[in-house]
Amino acid sequence: MTSYKFQEVLIIETKERSAEDDITSDVIDVFQASRQNYGTRKIKVELKKRDLIVSRRRIGRIMQEQGLVSAYTLAQFKPHTKSCNESEQKNELNREFNQEEEMTVIVSDLTYVRVHQKWYYVCVFVDLFNREIVGFSTGPNKGALLVYRAFASIKVDLRKIQLFHTDRGNEFKNKLIDDALETFHIQRSLSMKGCPYDNAIAEATYKIIKTEFVKGNYFENIDQLKLELNDYVHWFNHILINGTLGYLSPIEYKVKYFKLIA
Repeated sequence: MTSYKFQEVLIIETKERSAEDDITSDVIDVFQASRQNYGTRKIKVELKKRDLIVSRRRIGRIMQEQGLVSAYTLAQFKPHTKSCNESEQKNELNREFNQEEEMTVIVSDLTYVRVHQKWYYVCVFVDLFNREIVGFSTGPNKGALLVYRAFASIKVDLRKIQLFHTDRGNEFKNKLIDDALETFHIQRSLSMKGCPYDNAIAEATYKIIKTEFVKGNYFENIDQLKLELNDYVHWFNHILINGTLGYLSPIEYKVKYFKLIA
């Protein structure tokens, strides 16, 4: 190779490396802002908001070079056994997970989290319209009172809710919850026995919470758990982009929707 050609190649490689270095700082910034959860697909979306068009392959290479490993994994639904009620209530939702009106259908489930040396439980209510966490509670006991407190935390008129869908956990089928649903004229819907796919959105939400909030965190006491859960729910609703919503956060999706129909 002639000296001229060698210098030309060197200049091109230097420019490419300089551009890569510039992009690297943005990739790291987006990754850290996502609480170390975003993979290449979501990082690409966030970079585009900064007017940076970068391929997922290039982002992946930068992440590998910088040792950036996403904690986020896709939800995988596996049949599982849990105590359930034998109610004859049908699956009224029938996997109609895409709802066009706010707060008409909400879904719920429970998960557990370690607090010091005890297990605590978290109950979350999700609006199928925009996948927003609209109500939540936490406590030491997995029962009706935990679910009831999550209901009470919802900040809109509960009479707007038309359908409440859950799996067949006993905590969702008891007089306390029945009375609350009857008071606000909310219809109940239950998954088929042993079929987590019927409550897929709630299952997926809890997969995200376990991966992004519970995993790797240590909670000294219930006050710390409540404080950090409040912070996480705010981040989940306002910041975390969702592929189902066109890579908008739940609140961004809702704001955009109401602007379109105004």
